[in-house]
Amino acid sequence: MSALLEGLFNGISIGSVLLLAALGLAIVFGLMGVINLAHGELMMLGAYSTFVVQNIFKGFGSPLFDTYVLFALPIAFLVSGLAGLLLERGVIRFLYGRPLETLLATWGVSLILQQFVRSVNGLLVISLIVFCLLFFGAMTVLSRRLDWERIRNLAIGITLPLSLAIAGLLGYLLSFNPVLARPWFSARNVDVTAPVWLRGGLPLPGFQMPYTRLFIIILTAICLLGTYWFLNKSSWGLRIRAVTQNRQMSACLGIPTNQVDALTFALGSGLAGVAGCAISFLGSVGPNVGQNYIVDTFMVVVVGGVGNLLGTIIAAMAIGVANYLIGSGTFALIFGFVEALKPLTDFFTFFSTTSMAKVMIFALIIAFLQFKPAGIFPPKGRTAEL
Repeated sequence: MSALLEGLFNGISIGSVLLLAALGLAIVFGLMGVINLAHGELMMLGAYSTFVVQNIFKGFGSPLFDTYVLFALPIAFLVSGLAGLLLERGVIRFLYGRPLETLLATWGVSLILQQFVRSVNGLLVISLIVFCLLFFGAMTVLSRRLDWERIRNLAIGITLPLSLAIAGLLGYLLSFNPVLARPWFSARNVDVTAPVWLRGGLPLPGFQMPYTRLFIIILTAICLLGTYWFLNKSSWGLRIRAVTQNRQMSACLGIPTNQVDALTFALGSGLAGVAGCAISFLGSVGPNVGQNYIVDTFMVVVVGGVGNLLGTIIAAMAIGVANYLIGSGTFALIFGFVEALKPLTDFFTFFSTTSMAKVMIFALIIAFLQFKPAGIFPPKGRTAEL
């Protein structure tokens, strides 16, 4: 009995991680129809933000160090949210309604972000800041001209290479400083140390509930409630749902659809950053950490029903619990007590590894989608496919 309870708890904790990672994707993919393959890298940015905040708080000593998580969570949200906003404004907004192009573009962005983390240093950051100030500042000033639409292409053609040249020249002049040229992270994984109050676990008869996983479960519940309140109770949430249902009519009614798109993408990216902060306590953080979750999060969103929070919750918990109970051999252990169920025991024993459990979960999902191709809760409304 204790083995089953332990398996259920660990499965729920894994499901909570998947749900936290899938919340942002459910908003971006479900509400906007954008296939964002860079979602895992946005989680990676949140994890690295947590690592940086941890290193800053190490210099303050033990009492303050134990509170760094309270600062890392909003910072991870802001860093990933800002990165998502830049991604939406710079790439995605030109590709709405073209899912194949968004898939390829965001895949390219994911590779860029991975390499960015491996090679980022002070020189690169200073050059990027200078480029953004010059280019976007010039665009902001020039866009106020009455003839902006006529000179737009000419302005971009002149301002873009000029800003790149100035930023590149400044980077070259500063490259002789060894401190600025030193990489911040490199390709090696880094470790995030949990504060004292997240170490250990809650003892129960037969097993222990780690405080880290309890914290992730609570954090997931808070993010879920906050997302639900924002989408269903706030004025911007109402605008997001209106644009999702009918973009043309929303624009006719005066809703700023461009701002809604940017806010929605930034919100989903910020939630990915929070998920990255959470997963940094479960293992080391590296440039490829987001790739470990991107496939599972897409599975959660597709199985739950595109854009449906309740379906996302059910799918995340079902996949998480099934994945752990099968992969850890818990099912094989339970059925092993009954001699008549030996064939079933042998079957689950064969799949009682992490990789084989994933294979079985994929097979179950494929079989489920044959009967419910739109997920547990299919979309409803004018745009839903019959």
